[in-house]
Amino acid sequence: MRTVTFHKGHGTRNDFVVVKDRNDMLRLTDADVRFLCDRRSGIGGDGLLRAVKAEHVAEWDGDPDLWFMDYRNADGSVAEMCGNGLRVFVRLLLDYDLVGLGEVHVATRAGLRTALPLPDGRISVTMGPVAGTPGEVPVTVAGRDLVGVQVSVGNPHCVVELFDAEVDGADLAEAPYVPADRFPDGANVELAARTGERSFRMRVHERGVGETESCGTGAVAVAYALAGGEPGTYRVDVPGGTLEVVLADDATACLVGPAVLVAHGEVTVPA
Repeated sequence: MRTVTFHKGHGTRNDFVVVKDRNDMLRLTDADVRFLCDRRSGIGGDGLLRAVKAEHVAEWDGDPDLWFMDYRNADGSVAEMCGNGLRVFVRLLLDYDLVGLGEVHVATRAGLRTALPLPDGRISVTMGPVAGTPGEVPVTVAGRDLVGVQVSVGNPHCVVELFDAEVDGADLAEAPYVPADRFPDGANVELAARTGERSFRMRVHERGVGETESCGTGAVAVAYALAGGEPGTYRVDVPGGTLEVVLADDATACLVGPAVLVAHGEVTVPA
């Protein structure tokens, strides 16, 4: 039995268990992560964010003094990137004076990311390059055969465009089928609809988690796919709130949205 100090936060109701582990002393197994993210026996969250100094992360070859966002899905699996999680991660660093004011640089498995706290309380984060793969992808959602678009935002996405009512009526209780030759590590699947010239809405099934109320990288993927990669600022509504996606001329993106910490405490992790 171990006692772990935790924080709980969310970005548009995409929620996370967050732990500070500056010197890489807290070795969490997949089972530990599943326990902490369990909504009945643990704390509850769509994933876990571990704040560790980058010098302790073997796969990071950049600035060792940065904070590294070690992100794990609720099932314990490792993920490359999480846009909502990145904002919550930065909120923790700011609220606990672990970084200075102004721009915050964070090391992630998808590369270096930069965050900027805004006067209205939201946080803007760089999401790196966004890339689409030509051709349609077969997707099966609750027995219904559909087609989607493959998009990478540092992690894999399959965006399916539907009519507005179809997004509401879709069953995302089970993981949609995507072809393994296109997505060998699985994919987040977004069901999206146009609601205006530069506005969209979406629901998402995240790999290793299930349906969540928001997905930051998913919002970027939806804006990119439905806008055809056209630079501009787009609104993406998710069940948990509203996100803003800025697509730049160089095919990179920024994600803007809220991030709050709602609780902290100690939890006993079973052996």
